This record gives sequence, structure tokens and C-alpha cells, in this order.
Amino acid sequence: MITVTICKENQCFTKIQCKGHAGYAKHGQDIVCAAVSILVINTINALEALVAQPMQVESDEETGFIRCSIDKPYHKESDLLIQTMIMGIQSISEQYGKRYVDLTIKEV
Repeated sequence: MITVTICKENQCFTKIQCKGHAGYAKHGQDIVCAAVSILVINTINALEALVAQPMQVESDEETGFIRCSIDKPYHKESDLLIQTMIMGIQSISEQYGKRYVDLTIKEV
């Protein structure tokens, strides 16, 4: 299962963390894993390239782990990019089931 955790503090997103593999299909053919991965990676790339949002990124391809810790100053444009990613992940979870993708949004 892929677990995606999004943290918010004072109405600002502070962290995106994704870990695990969906297990929907065998490695290399798992469309759920590929869909979530591209949403998360594309969002992080857009935060960097389009918004110049300061952040720290850690990843491990083998375990399916990626963490993006968002630094200050927080750019309001980042909110729209992250909300779009959340919509996509929610849609995947609804379509394929929570046994493959679990999304949690935490206020910290």
C-alpha cells in the first residue's frame, strides 16, 4: 500500500510524504503506483521550477519513499499545486480503493 501524508500548519502545507508500493500489479506494471508517483514527483518539480518554493527533498526509489519538507517563506501559489496533487491522489484512491492508496491530511 502507498501511504501519502500531507501536513499543514496554520493553513500552509509543510510536508508531503509518500511511502510504499501499491501492490496493484507486479513491479513495472503497477498503474496505481505509477499514477501516484507521477503526481507527487510532478508536484515537487513544479514547486521548485514554477514557484521557487524553498524545500528539502529526500527519496529512496527502492522503498518508494519521498519526503518534501516545505521551508519558509511559503508561497501561496504552492497551495494550488499541492491541492491539485491531493485531488488526483483522492481520485486514484476512490477509483482503485483504499487498500492500494491511503491519503491522510494532518493539521500539526
